[in-house]
Amino acid sequence: MKGVTMTLSRKNTIRTVLVFAAMAVLFVCAAVWNISIGSVKISFGQIFQILTHPDTVDMTAYNIIFKIRLPRLLLAAVLGGALSLSGFLLQTFFRNPIAGPFVLGISSGAKMFLAIVLIALSQRVSSVSVGVTVLTAFLGSMLSMLVVLAFAGKIKNMSVLLVVGIMISYICSAVTDFFINFANDSDIVNLTHWSHGSFSAASWQDVAVSAAIVLTTALAVFCLSKPISVYALGEGYAGSLGIRIKPLRIALILFSSVLSACVTAFAGPISFVGIAVPHIARTVLKTSKPILLIPACFFGGAVFCMLCDLAARTIFAPVELSISTVTAAIGAPIVIWLMMQRRVKHSEN
Repeated sequence: MKGVTMTLSRKNTIRTVLVFAAMAVLFVCAAVWNISIGSVKISFGQIFQILTHPDTVDMTAYNIIFKIRLPRLLLAAVLGGALSLSGFLLQTFFRNPIAGPFVLGISSGAKMFLAIVLIALSQRVSSVSVGVTVLTAFLGSMLSMLVVLAFAGKIKNMSVLLVVGIMISYICSAVTDFFINFANDSDIVNLTHWSHGSFSAASWQDVAVSAAIVLTTALAVFCLSKPISVYALGEGYAGSLGIRIKPLRIALILFSSVLSACVTAFAGPISFVGIAVPHIARTVLKTSKPILLIPACFFGGAVFCMLCDLAARTIFAPVELSISTVTAAIGAPIVIWLMMQRRVKHSEN
């Protein structure tokens, strides 16, 4: 029996190493593809020369890489990881693999608050600071989360709760569209483009601010790996081991809201990443241990969004798709499959 346990442990270790190694390879490949492919193609040799000897290269290619493509791919990586990690926290909190910031209406709440504030301030100021956009998106996401939690206290059926979340999302989207009608023509174009999700306006300031928020939050979440692991086994069991349930639940809500708000503030609402990627991570790792799933979800979300952004801007070039169009095309089938799996399990029980 001991030998079998050691063999399984060795296999799990090998699987974990291979999965993270594959993620690292995919991350590098996605980064290189994002830099090289576009309206102006840049060869791998040029990329290497620009990165190592920037003083001896063509300035056009240099500007394309450092002012457009590199900040865009880094923003996609940071926000993709944030969105996936937010989904993991919500799935842990609600104990449901279909929970996510987009499905529960949290992203839509952030979008609504941010759109209203941007429209109101556009009449008085020429630009809005990054801090204001992030704070506004956070308040909107928290409001939506509180509404969902209010229903969660009365509705025990998770399927009904998910429907409530979808209805909240529709209400927030309707309110957003209503206020957009009162914006200036230029603001309407920008808000409409932003509301569908895009990394096209990425700048180094966006990358720096979002990375500071997201990486700090991700580190805090990783430090809670052990309490989250125990909490996932049940609140009663976690309480018996000395885990303080209420502070942990508040932390899960706050961290997931900060992450989803940061995504909405810098790239708009992005659908299905928060549901699909955590499920993919669980499937390939074959484990539910947060100490492994948290980094796997983050890096998996980064790679997922980088590849989706590449597809969004190249499939129908020069026309660029919204990032949510691509993530929904990939993530929606995964969500449908998840719901079918849960239905099969319930019917078997």
